[in-house]
Parts: sequence; C-alpha cells; structure tokens
Amino acid sequence: MVVYSFYIFDRHTECIYSKSWLPPPTSHDGSAAAAAAAAPPPPTTTTAPHTTASDNNNDAKLIFGTVFSLRNMVRKLGGDDDAFVSFRTAHYKLHYYETASSLRLVMLTDTATPSMRNVLHQIYINLWVEYVVKNPLSPVEHRGGRGVRNELFELGLDQFVRGLM
Repeated sequence: MVVYSFYIFDRHTECIYSKSWLPPPTSHDGSAAAAAAAAPPPPTTTTAPHTTASDNNNDAKLIFGTVFSLRNMVRKLGGDDDAFVSFRTAHYKLHYYETASSLRLVMLTDTATPSMRNVLHQIYINLWVEYVVKNPLSPVEHRGGRGVRNELFELGLDQFVRGLM
C-alpha cells in the first residue's frame, strides 16, 4: 500500500493541514541500486500557512471541490442515510471521512488499497483529538489560512502512515 497525500479541511472548507508522501521511484531495469541512486529527497510536509507554491493550494481546492461534489451527488441519489466513502480513478484512490463537527479528512492512496475509513477514524481519534483538540495552546478555529502547527500531531501522523506502508 502506498499513501500519496493527506488533507484536513475544516468546517469553513479551508485546508488546514496537508502532507505529501512521495512514492519511491522505480528504475527501468528494476535494480535496487539504480532506484537508490535516484531516490528523491525525504517526504515533504506542507501545512496550509506555509504553502509557498500555489500548486499545493490548487490541489487542495481541487480535492475539496471533488469531494464536495461527489458527497452532494451521493446524498441526492441515495438519501441522507448513504455516505460518500471513497472513489477510485486509474491512478489513485481517494478515501473520505467526515466527523460530526464537519472536519473532513481525505487520503489519497494507490488503487489497490482497501477502504481506509477506519484508518482515517483512527487518525482523527488518536492523533487529531489527542494532539490538537486537547492542546490548550491550539486555536479552536483555523481561519484566514492559519493551519495546524502541532509537532506532535505531525510526527504521530508520519509514524502512523509509515507503519501502514
């Protein structure tokens, strides 16, 4: 299983956290030495207030727009009891989890990955609530592009996702 990226959107539809894990490169001849020589730099972490490239911001907007549209379509076709969980394209699979407080967690993985709904729920319960919600120094609202800046949350998320791979 490969995890490509992870996004958190607040109830105001702003991306308050995003992180990308770059997939390891594969060489054309299949040798491990060639793949190690072409290894990319370590994974990059991008939080919403520190985005310097507009590509990260545009990706977050496109992902939220896709999730918003698909979630509304599922609700119109299936009623309020049905829930949008994931969708798959030829290149990735998008997993979606929404909390009661309208916090939206989105994870992009490879296409062969089974449902990650339980994993997203675990990230919310074990990492988000423990390190962000229960932190008295963390702001309640992340308006105006102020994203989540919590080192324990970022380290815990990175360890948790790397343990899945």
